[in-house]
Amino acid sequence: MKNATVLIAIGKDASGPHLAAKLETLRTRSMRAVILVLGDMPVFPYYGSGMPLYGASDVPIEWQQRVEAQKDALQAKADEVEALLQQHDVPGEVSAVICEPSRIAETIAQRAIFADIAMIGEDLRQTELVFREAVYGVLFQSPIGVLLNDREASVLDHAKRVFVAWNSHLSSARAVHLALPLLRKAEEVIIGTVDPVSADFAEGEDPGVDVATWLSHRGCKVSVQQYPSGGQSVADCLLDRARDAGADLIVMGSYGHSRTRQALFGGTTRSLVEQTKQPVFLAH
Repeated sequence: MKNATVLIAIGKDASGPHLAAKLETLRTRSMRAVILVLGDMPVFPYYGSGMPLYGASDVPIEWQQRVEAQKDALQAKADEVEALLQQHDVPGEVSAVICEPSRIAETIAQRAIFADIAMIGEDLRQTELVFREAVYGVLFQSPIGVLLNDREASVLDHAKRVFVAWNSHLSSARAVHLALPLLRKAEEVIIGTVDPVSADFAEGEDPGVDVATWLSHRGCKVSVQQYPSGGQSVADCLLDRARDAGADLIVMGSYGHSRTRQALFGGTTRSLVEQTKQPVFLAH
């Protein structure tokens, strides 16, 4: 992904060494960094504020102090990141943003429009709502995919073995298209299907072969593997098979089912997002 623009969303507690490692990878590939230092607005204590019949409400001083402290912490991290950009000689920009949780997806999506790939910092997982909304902002409101769990951005430089979790959903096709620069550099691409349905109206007569043929024509070294779930969830099966294959990265289409259904009952995307050991590239 030489000369790509990478959006990196982090929080005020982001690890300096991990960010430095990412920037060094970007430098070696002549990439540009757009770094968003993101924080959520402290909850306004409506129960503790005065609401006079006429005139302005009484805003608690404690809440104002928490907001200012959050802004100061975010700006301090932004200044630290700006210094890292200069130290590693990586072109780019840094901004610090504090906003309501409902605005997080929109905030990150605005910047993702002008990037090639997004990375969500591991520290944002400390606040589940912020992390989830950041991922949603990339997947549902931008044209790019998101890379999770790659602390040093090593797969952007060279993922030796990539495991593609394939089915007939449009999101799977989009994920493969967006990940094509990574797939073309890989030494091996494994097309993995779990409990495939061999039928013209489902996944074709030989599931996975069609996308493998296309990728081979684009210069990828591809193999196709069809796996039975054996009573495992699809997510666990994919993670186990990718681990057995020694994959550096899983590429997968996200949210083939609705977000509401996944939130209530779980699902493959939710499991892949929540796990923290295997780097995964998701697109919708």
